[in-house]
Amino acid sequence: MSDSLLKPKANFGTAPVFMTAISTILGAILYLRFGYAVAHTGFLGAIAIIIIGHLVTIPTAMAVAEIATNRKVEGGGAYYIISRSFGLNIGAAIGIALFLSQAISVAFYVIAFSEAFMPFAEHIIESYPLLANYSSFLLDKQLVGIIMMILLSILMLTKGANIGMNLLYYVVAVLFASLIMFFMGSPIEGHLITDVDLIRKIENPDRFFYVFTIIFPAFTGIAAGLGLSGDLKDPKKSIPKGTLWATAVGIVVYVAVAIKLVLSASLEDLAADQLIMSKIAIWGPIIPIGLGCAAISSALGSVMVAPRTLQALGVDKIFPTLTLNTWLSRNKKGTIEPMNASLVSCVIAFFFVVVGDINLVAEVIAMFFMVTYGAICLISLLEHFSADPSYRPTFRSRWYISLVGAFLSFWLMFKMNATYAVVSLIFMALIYIYISKYNTSKGGIIKLFKGVLFQLSRRLQIFVRKKEHNSADDNWRPFAICVSDVTLKNRDAFDFMSWVSHKYGFGTHMHFMEGYLNKESHQESIKTLTKLHRLAEGSKSKVYIDTIISPSYTSAIAQVIQLASISGKGHNLITLEFERGNTEKLEQVIKNHHLLTATGLDVSILNTTYRSYGTRKEIHIWISADDYQDSNLEILLGYILLGHADWKGATIKIFSLYEEGTIENQKELLLSLIKKGRLPISPLNINLIERDPSKSVKTVINEQSANADFTMIGFDEEVLEKKGTSYFEGYDKLGNILFVNSMNKKEIK
Repeated sequence: MSDSLLKPKANFGTAPVFMTAISTILGAILYLRFGYAVAHTGFLGAIAIIIIGHLVTIPTAMAVAEIATNRKVEGGGAYYIISRSFGLNIGAAIGIALFLSQAISVAFYVIAFSEAFMPFAEHIIESYPLLANYSSFLLDKQLVGIIMMILLSILMLTKGANIGMNLLYYVVAVLFASLIMFFMGSPIEGHLITDVDLIRKIENPDRFFYVFTIIFPAFTGIAAGLGLSGDLKDPKKSIPKGTLWATAVGIVVYVAVAIKLVLSASLEDLAADQLIMSKIAIWGPIIPIGLGCAAISSALGSVMVAPRTLQALGVDKIFPTLTLNTWLSRNKKGTIEPMNASLVSCVIAFFFVVVGDINLVAEVIAMFFMVTYGAICLISLLEHFSADPSYRPTFRSRWYISLVGAFLSFWLMFKMNATYAVVSLIFMALIYIYISKYNTSKGGIIKLFKGVLFQLSRRLQIFVRKKEHNSADDNWRPFAICVSDVTLKNRDAFDFMSWVSHKYGFGTHMHFMEGYLNKESHQESIKTLTKLHRLAEGSKSKVYIDTIISPSYTSAIAQVIQLASISGKGHNLITLEFERGNTEKLEQVIKNHHLLTATGLDVSILNTTYRSYGTRKEIHIWISADDYQDSNLEILLGYILLGHADWKGATIKIFSLYEEGTIENQKELLLSLIKKGRLPISPLNINLIERDPSKSVKTVINEQSANADFTMIGFDEEVLEKKGTSYFEGYDKLGNILFVNSMNKKEIK
């Protein structure tokens, strides 16, 4: 916020927040439309409207109190709270909607005042016959509304919030006096309460929500008090106290009025006369007077709040041109009155006064306010789950209360008017997209959702970690980690990790950088990591990527295998890689194999070639009935790869090689393993090959898999120790090969 809104001259306390809120809550709707609500829904229906309305407003009031006591609240009220939590882009979209609802509210209350003026106009014409010639003017509601709007605009543009606040005290006094006289009144002669008065069957549920829509603006007073945040000495104290007290008083008064109405008049009388309260009160004229005062007070509250929201939008440079933002944020000379923003607010209000349809205006107001309330409750809900250390409000709501408020707000929008709801959301989405084009600030929404996801991930990891002792009974899935120093030159190992972690498991790819950790190497690792993330974004990979600086390949592996997995469980598979013909790198891999066996990790060693993974259409897997542990792991990895779009339409061919004269026995053993479920394959997918004594195993594999895009071969650690690098050499006709060594039995269930 700019210094223009830092309130060096702000002098309002809690009372103005309460007065502004309560004057809107106990406003025109109470006098003009609450009898209508009782008439069309019955007493219990009216109580239901009050309850549902406050199931939205009470969570919102509590969320407002919570957020306001956590951070410094400046000018802009609800917009300030939303934008500082959700970020300027989405805050601006909601803020503009909020401003429009506040500006249109001015028109709503001016139209209500013109309704209240009609009984006086009729009385004046009857008392002064000479004025009968001017009856068409005096009884013209639209003309009365326009004149009232002109006077209100002059008042606000010349005197500002101070004069408005002084008037509010008198207006609220008359307001409560009228309510007291109403409660002191007697029932209409001959009225006897019936069951129908208590509960009226509503044939069409949509009618109930239509009535709710007309009544809902009565519950929007909490936002009126918020708008004065820039004029308060201590917003953290005044906003929660004033808002919550106004909400509580509003509930009591509305329930009491509903009881008084149903005890004093029939539903037919309530439906026929929108000023039925004047026939119940001990002095009838006090009701139109109270209505007029309520309309004036609510209009004053809205016309004070709307410009301050618009000014805050200008201060945050939300609008596309600097000139417009500067103009809107400008104060009246020597004051903190938003002169230009007030002018815009009054012009918008004038337009809707000319429209003159109070029910239409009420629907528009209800829709925009509902969006705002839903957003505020959603902010509070997300703040509870993000567990941000900087979020320490002195007033605490509850996450489930905010959840109820957020859900009901958005659900009720569509129940009230689905068309208006869709139009409102599209309108806000278009504003958001438009603003995002020139306002690149990501604001607080990313931070907020990151906090929520962090807490969700943290809790899941702790849960999984606690249950890890049962992992022996789990079906195997990969929690893989890869160490590579050629990721930026050859991405085959990275691609393999992407496929492994795409759907069925978790993958961590560590890029090894040889050297000692110091300032220079750390900066270099950050640059490298940025490049790696760009690589991952281009391929839509789900691999967790990081770098590791270590003086040797051995120390890097030793460090990596001790790292915790991002899954919450330990790693169970490690992937190392070497290029075909790179004997030095192969020797490094073999030299460190003992580290991997010591930790019980399954090992996969990727041998890459210029052919890479070919066309990704055919995977060959070589298995043995004598070593079903490696065979199972190969088969599982093969089927995991097929789950990725890169291998869509690919086929797996499984080969099993046996010594001469043993094929029948080996075939029976293999079928037995398949039958027991130790090998998750169909016998039809296995190619049984009897070994030709004149050909080596490698020669047979070279012949059968020369055209394969990817080949998997099991290896034995004891044989590896004896044969060394030659164990992995001699497969020159093959493409990429994955040598697999499983350390644990994998019973496939």
